Parts: sequence; structure tokens; C-alpha cells
Amino acid sequence: MNPSRRLRILMVLESEFPASRGGGTESQMRTLGEALRRRGHRVTVLTPRLRDGAQARAGRHFGLAVGRLAYPQVRFLGGLVMLARLAVFLHQHRRRYDVAHVHIAHHLALVCCLLGPALGLRTVVKVAGSWELAGGLLGRDGGALAHVLRPLWRRADAWQAVSTRIAATLVGLGMARERVHAIPNAVDLARYAVRPRPRAAGAPRVLAFVGRLAPEKDLSSLVHAWAQVFGERSDRHLWLVGSGSEGAGLQRRVVELGCTASVRFLGHHDDVADLLAEVDAGVLPSLMEGLSNTLLEFMACGLPVLASRVSGSEDLVQPGQTGWLHEPGDVEGLVAALRAFDAIDAAELARMGRNARAAVERHAATDHVIDRLLAVYAAPTVIGSDAMEAG
Repeated sequence: MNPSRRLRILMVLESEFPASRGGGTESQMRTLGEALRRRGHRVTVLTPRLRDGAQARAGRHFGLAVGRLAYPQVRFLGGLVMLARLAVFLHQHRRRYDVAHVHIAHHLALVCCLLGPALGLRTVVKVAGSWELAGGLLGRDGGALAHVLRPLWRRADAWQAVSTRIAATLVGLGMARERVHAIPNAVDLARYAVRPRPRAAGAPRVLAFVGRLAPEKDLSSLVHAWAQVFGERSDRHLWLVGSGSEGAGLQRRVVELGCTASVRFLGHHDDVADLLAEVDAGVLPSLMEGLSNTLLEFMACGLPVLASRVSGSEDLVQPGQTGWLHEPGDVEGLVAALRAFDAIDAAELARMGRNARAAVERHAATDHVIDRLLAVYAAPTVIGSDAMEAG
């Protein structure tokens, strides 16, 4: 495939697009799709027609053509029909696309792996989350079915792993090393720009979490650590931006811990770029991640990050340079990170923020990610393996 010609790219997703309340994978598809279109490539997004999502068979969103495959909303039967309809779609449109980029390694990805070689459709499978490598159809803990399906996964022409940990795991599962590429999620540096944050005398220093208030984000450990370090101090504030199943319980916990004056629940925000201009550092205490878009957005805004040592975060957060790391679920480690954040002066905090911005400029800028994806799209075989450098 000639890498200089305009490509016809089919992006396949198992969830709603566009998502009604955000979503990391959906956000990435938009970022990549828009960037590819600006370079002259044709991008089509293909998704299931979900019960609670948009019902139009076809449409355009953010300048991208979007197709939706209908299927009966009946357990098991509906899934089989969806897989069959994807297979029919790929066969009928086999001459319309050069590459299928599947953004979740699950059922629809398996269909693309099965049919892609026979149809002459180059198949790239993205592994974006640790859950895909845990109990899913790909992971070691997926049981006998995952073991039986392993040869089918190996038919993929290429794998996009968003972190070095995921890349290593894929190789360990038997995927050819030369087909596994550690290519991170992309962040729009123009949208999440470094902005001046002049501090009025006596203004509190602000630490922010942005994301779903969900168990895997381990916000309970965060509020416990916060209470130990800052309690009701008026010069340090924690903002929790987002909504989710843990919201009510976390608010009760904050009251019990006696830190209601320093912890604020700001709810869901569709666009947090303006909000981050008022923040001094980000925090991401997750128990698992693939590569958090929020991490990239924090760093793009010139914010150091207190993060757990999980997939993705460990690639970009360098202790003392771009933030602080602690082990997942380790409250005492998080306490130590909060104390380190508390102790440094404004000049040191600004230095770390500049380092954070430079790290994402090198590794996750949209143009850089698109260059690497285009090389993967265009090359039938790639000699050697890509390694993501640490930030």
C-alpha cells in the first residue's frame, strides 16, 4: 500500500458514536478521524445501532461519515446477528476500504480478523484498556474460549497498544512482535493549551480529578489520603470533576472525614479545558487504565500529575520531573505524593508542568500519533517493533 496516497479507513467501534456523555475511546475516534480527514484521508465510523443511542442508519458527525448496524435487542441472538451483519458489510464493501481500524479488541474485532485477510482488508486492532487483557476474549483470564480464539487474533495485520505494558502483554500472548506497535492515544495540543495561571495572594492551590466517579478510579483512597494530609485546610482544594456510581458514597465519606471545606464535587463537564486553567496539578489514582485521556489532557495543560503506577501513566509520569507515582490502592503512597505536592514551591510546580507539556508534545501530539498510525496502515509488514519512550 502506497503510504503517500489517500487512504480509505473504516473505524469500527462497539459503543455509541458520538457518545452522549463523552467516553475515552469515542473521544479518541473523533480526534483521530478529524485529523485524518484534514490530511485528505476518507474516514467512516461503523458502530452497532444501540437501543439508547442514535437510531439513524447513517449520518455525519464532526465531518465523519457514521454507519450503524441494526440488530435485534435480544440477548445472545442479537449478538450473533450483529456479528453476521458486520461480516456481510465487510464483504459487500470490501473494495471501498483499505484498512479497518477496530478500536476495541472484542467481538467485532474478531470478525475483522477472520475476514480481513480473505477480503484484502488490512486489519489493525487497538487495545486501549487493561480489561481487554484481563477477562475478555483476548486475555489470559478469558478461559477456554480465549485460548481457542487466540489463533484468530493472530490474523490481525497489526496491533495498536496504547502503552508499553499493553504492548509487552500482547507479545506475551503470542502476537508477533513486529506487528505490535506501542502508539499512545492522541491529545489535541491546541485544545488543551498551557494557559497563564496568575495566582492572587492567598489563593488556594488546586488539585483536580477528572473522570467517572467509578470504583476502578479508587477515589475512596484519594479522599482518605486527602483527609490525612489536608483535612480542612483552606489553602488546598481538591476538585472532583465528573459523575458516576460512586458519587453519593464519596460525598458521604467526605462529610465523615471532615474535609467538606476543601473538597468540591463539580459534576460532569463536557469540556474541561477552561476549568483546567484554574488547576495546579492533576490526580489519577486509578486501579487500572490503558492510557488515560485525562492524564494526557492534564499534561497538555502544563500540569504535573499525581498518578498510580498503572498502564500508560507509568510511561509518561516521571517522579520529580512530570509528577509523582504511587502503587495502585496504596493510601500511604498517595499520602506521600500529596505531601510532596504540598511541599514544593510555585517555581518548582511550574517547572514540572513545563516538563509534562514537553512529554506529551514528544509522545502524544495528534500529528505525531497520526504519522505513526499512517505508517502502520500503509505497510503490509513492518520490520522491528515500536517502543514507546518514557515521558
